[in-house]
Amino acid sequence: MRIHDSLTGAVLLFLSLAVLWHIQGFPPAAGQQYGPALFPGLIAGGLAIASAALAWQGLRSGQPLVALGEGLRSPRHVASLLVALAGTVFYILCADTVGFIVCSVLVLLALQWALGVRPLLALGVALLATLVIHTCFYKLLRVPLPWGWLQPIAW
Repeated sequence: MRIHDSLTGAVLLFLSLAVLWHIQGFPPAAGQQYGPALFPGLIAGGLAIASAALAWQGLRSGQPLVALGEGLRSPRHVASLLVALAGTVFYILCADTVGFIVCSVLVLLALQWALGVRPLLALGVALLATLVIHTCFYKLLRVPLPWGWLQPIAW
């Protein structure tokens, strides 16, 4: 599926303007000329300029707003897309109760199954990827991931 550049540019421009509006409420840093709004403001400003240019270029192209590609004509690709969306919804709804590790393994297994990966390889990749991601976020970045059902054995 191909979405017109003017639509993508308009959405990104709206996002950048929302960020610029939101950072106006950030408090200034004491004793400094710049505060916590500086870098988000610079990034949002750059995004606004780039997205406005993208939208303008898209308007000048004269192409249709949405064009279906080969991927949406294949039942296997549509099923893979639906599995990815369902996995995201499953994680959002169940991560606190079930836990990151269990949800991640199940979602990765489902995604790999939809893409035709052999089951044993899919299980190994899902387990290894989940443990690497959990270690990076939980131990290195100190992001508290939900333990859910595995709370009794949390490390």
